[in-house]
Amino acid sequence: MTSQIITPQQRVDVLVQFFETLTPQSVADFPEYYAADCRFRDPFNDVRGIAAVQAIFHHMFERLDAPRFFVRERVVDETRVMLTWDFEFRFRGWQSHKTQRIHGASLITFDADGLVAVHRDYWDAAEELYEKLPLLGPLLRLLKQQGRPKAPL
Repeated sequence: MTSQIITPQQRVDVLVQFFETLTPQSVADFPEYYAADCRFRDPFNDVRGIAAVQAIFHHMFERLDAPRFFVRERVVDETRVMLTWDFEFRFRGWQSHKTQRIHGASLITFDADGLVAVHRDYWDAAEELYEKLPLLGPLLRLLKQQGRPKAPL
């Protein structure tokens, strides 16, 4: 973070701008925003260190077409922020013409230097991703439907 970023809101504004404009090239800029010993966790990953976080985002750009984050809401305090977001992308190969969307939230904690110390993403992998896959999706939707209580007659 630059020294002119002084308020928590300004710090979050810069971080949101980084994620909403993330490109394969700008993944190299993570050290400007994340602490060297940061932790990142989502439904598929639990890693420490900037290189490991960058590897996740490099992998995202390798596996998906046109991935993009849209931050919808933010709740900011002195050391943390909760973001709600949409992540849009297209699968490579399968249904590559169709834009997919994942709804999620991130809880981000900053260290004393204003860098991201912990980034935890929350989203439902079953509903938001697995149900969209050709073989697994129909099975998961069936199981989900069978698990719902029946309406009384």
